[in-house]
Amino acid sequence: METLKRTTYLIILACITFLPAGRLAAQDYAALQNAFSTSYTQETAGDYTNAISTLKKVYIESSYELNARLGWLNYMAGLFTESTSYYSKATTLMPYSIEARLGYALPASAMGNWDQVINKYNEILKIDPTNYTANNRMGLIYYGKKDYAAAIKYFEKIANMYPFDYDAIHMFAWSNYQLGKLREAKVLLNKALLIRPGDSSALEGLGLIK
Repeated sequence: METLKRTTYLIILACITFLPAGRLAAQDYAALQNAFSTSYTQETAGDYTNAISTLKKVYIESSYELNARLGWLNYMAGLFTESTSYYSKATTLMPYSIEARLGYALPASAMGNWDQVINKYNEILKIDPTNYTANNRMGLIYYGKKDYAAAIKYFEKIANMYPFDYDAIHMFAWSNYQLGKLREAKVLLNKALLIRPGDSSALEGLGLIK
């Protein structure tokens, strides 16, 4: 009986914890949904300023959805500092959120804050080591830094998970090439041509190997 009571208590506690806190629980959901709908229409029209203003009128600090949405809209509006602030609030509200961390990386990279970007991708990979986007972007960052030994680890991982994915195979091939592993690079570049016939980058790589 005690076990049943404790289980019931934990279920109730979990539900309460999941519910939006404070004002959001009492919010007029029709008005909130209308604000989101309006913001989508304004975003489609490229009117990011008014889309932001629309959501700020119903803003609730404890709402993950509002913070994530405002993070995106501020990024699109070029307000990168504001965008990272909203995404940070979203991450605080939902600590395991991968999407909020991916969102944060967008304005951070636009501002050239690469340490912050790498930190966010590393946080994602701690939560989900096989995350495609984080692995791919980490690989691209290190490839851009010409740290090919670091880059290839990320590209190899996603190439093994997605063996018929052009981006994964293509960058895995070029990383091998840059490290002097020409046989591996040749095999991978030929595979890239199976996925994207006539691809200029793959043909260029094969030309260099010859």
